[in-house]
Amino acid sequence: MIRIAAVGDVHIDKDVVGRYRPALDELPDKADVLLLAGDLTRHGTEEEAHCVATEFGGLGVPVIAVLGNHDHQSDQPDAVTRVLTDAGITVLEGTGTVLEIAGVRLGVAGAKGFGGGFAGRCASNFGEPEMKAFVGTTEKIADSLGEALRALDCDVKVALTHYAPVPDTLVGEPLEIYPFLGCYQLGQAIDSAGVALALHGHAHHGTERGTTPGGVRVRNVAHPVIKAAYSVYHLLDDSETAGSTLAAAAR
Repeated sequence: MIRIAAVGDVHIDKDVVGRYRPALDELPDKADVLLLAGDLTRHGTEEEAHCVATEFGGLGVPVIAVLGNHDHQSDQPDAVTRVLTDAGITVLEGTGTVLEIAGVRLGVAGAKGFGGGFAGRCASNFGEPEMKAFVGTTEKIADSLGEALRALDCDVKVALTHYAPVPDTLVGEPLEIYPFLGCYQLGQAIDSAGVALALHGHAHHGTERGTTPGGVRVRNVAHPVIKAAYSVYHLLDDSETAGSTLAAAAR
């Protein structure tokens, strides 16, 4: 059994530091790895990244992350990534990593993802340069995720994104903003690679559970959805448990 703790959309700033830590300090007894599904900061500054590093560094389990849209707001994603990496957090963007856990090789590939919408209600790579650039970005990121997932040499694979790969986990959000919360291309990338579990954030008012067209479990781990410091998902035995609650954490 592999125990995967996950949370996204923690939006850490200096006034949030310390709120998650008591629950996070329990992680080694409850999970084998922690996955962070983006929007780790409020405005994507280097200063906020140091706050994230303080909160999520040195936990006693590996920590793997992708960035979210908030982490790009100040146009400092490289600085944010560098600070997190220096704190021992692995940051993925069209890349993957493999861990050995209890004799099982766990592969995680991740990418931020992007918008575009879902089958029947999606943007197309046609028309004005601005629209083609928008959808081209979506396709490029999804392609990089698929390539990273397929390249993993492991026993079990997990996909980690910020944007949603399916509409199931967006239920509760206004339909009008679905195209800005995820895209079907991410789901296609996940279905191309024999993935066991896909985790994402971004949809604060969405739903936790969904499934790709190919049958992969999808979980929205945005903190406002799971209402916990993290949720724990078990691979190889199909059970899931809620993590330690953290009612006071920032949304």
